[in-house]
Amino acid sequence: MSQLSTKRINIYFITIVITLGGLLFGYDTGVINGTQFYFSKYFELTGALKGFIVSSALLGALLGAAGSGVISKSIGRKNSLIIAAVLFAISAWGSGLPAMLPESISLMVFFRILGGIAIGMASMNAPMYIAEISPADKRGTLVTYYQMAVVIGFFVVFLVTYFIGNGMTEEENISSGWRVMFWSEMVPALLFLGLLFKVPKSPRWLMIKGREEEAKNILTRIHGEEMANREFVEIKKSLQNEDKSIKVSIFTKSLFPIVIIGTVLSVLQQFTGINAVLYYGADIFEQALGFGQEDILLQQILLATVNLLFTFVAMYAVDRFGRRPLLIIGGFGMLVGFLIMGFTLYLSDYSSVNSAGLPAISSSEGILSLIGILIFIGSFAMSMGPVVWVLLAEIFPNRIRSAAMSIAVAAQWLANYFVSQSFPIIVESDANKLQLDGGVWNNSLPYFIFSGFIIFIIYFVWKYIPETKGKTLEEMESIFQK
Repeated sequence: MSQLSTKRINIYFITIVITLGGLLFGYDTGVINGTQFYFSKYFELTGALKGFIVSSALLGALLGAAGSGVISKSIGRKNSLIIAAVLFAISAWGSGLPAMLPESISLMVFFRILGGIAIGMASMNAPMYIAEISPADKRGTLVTYYQMAVVIGFFVVFLVTYFIGNGMTEEENISSGWRVMFWSEMVPALLFLGLLFKVPKSPRWLMIKGREEEAKNILTRIHGEEMANREFVEIKKSLQNEDKSIKVSIFTKSLFPIVIIGTVLSVLQQFTGINAVLYYGADIFEQALGFGQEDILLQQILLATVNLLFTFVAMYAVDRFGRRPLLIIGGFGMLVGFLIMGFTLYLSDYSSVNSAGLPAISSSEGILSLIGILIFIGSFAMSMGPVVWVLLAEIFPNRIRSAAMSIAVAAQWLANYFVSQSFPIIVESDANKLQLDGGVWNNSLPYFIFSGFIIFIIYFVWKYIPETKGKTLEEMESIFQK
């Protein structure tokens, strides 16, 4: 076997193992969609309490991301991911409330928060680790594997919950089906935990810790001797150029603008409205688009399929066409998708009812709105979904990467929580009520609000995001200071 093929096997194996953290991110986030319909009836939850349980994992993710900078810098990216894998497994086991545990809403929230902490740790460490082991010309594609894994996690969990739910009666799902859905996450969590012991530590983290010989050996195993020597010299030079007599801080004049740009971009990913669609898709399909309950899970699978297919487009294009063009093209696509949906809902008369007896738009209008959602999902999947993670993993200089990533990802989870909490409030607001009930926006208000944010995203990318394709991690600081 040639040296080149051996190198590819090593780096792709490592990348796939690490991206299982992304799969668990998607799985853990998506499993709540399939379970909440049933455990809400089991516990007879109010709408406010259901919203708190659904969003509790987001609070955990905020805590996990905020604390990951210190943990990752101290014990490394690999060991941080091992902790996350253990928390994923414990959360999956406990969220289903086994017979040995007392059943309570508070206990479920506790285990959901544990899962959220794991998500926060994985969402910061996994893309950063991949960026730190990747050659410059492949880094965009390899980091995009992380987003692909997140999307696959959503896709798999929608299939799993669909088949578990369809294999039981509604009464069985209410009593035990939702537990099995939660417990199913233990399979990928334990697989992730086991495989993490097969991957090396991040060579850049080892260099920061002064373990140069170990770092050089790992670089050689991954990239081959010639490229390893070149990367070793670049990393060492980058670290030496940072005056160790001065404490390097994210507030350093030359670094703070990079942190601000990365954090704003991270937050804007959530203000596209992506997780409003993913978390509340069932409610959107039933209440706004008029689909009956029997179609909702299938519509969710359709969304996940489009999400998956267009992530492949991003993987193909990110290192060929660059980060900036994908963000701008995807931004216009997201805008078109939500405008189609928004105007369709705004102009509808809701003259019919669906199978649940709720006012519904006509079938042709429902299909047009569904097309709008699919355009939005596809455009997000080829742009803001994967490319934001690529940029976050590559733009921060070596010595502040852990802290800066922690801030950017924590801010993203805070924005996620805000959007997830505010979306149902806006949906149920008087202004958004149907026109026949005296409202103004006819169920369309959230999508016009998201459209406004997407317009700002296009401007922000055009104004502040330079092209980083093919640049080494050590070259990023000078690019953002131009």
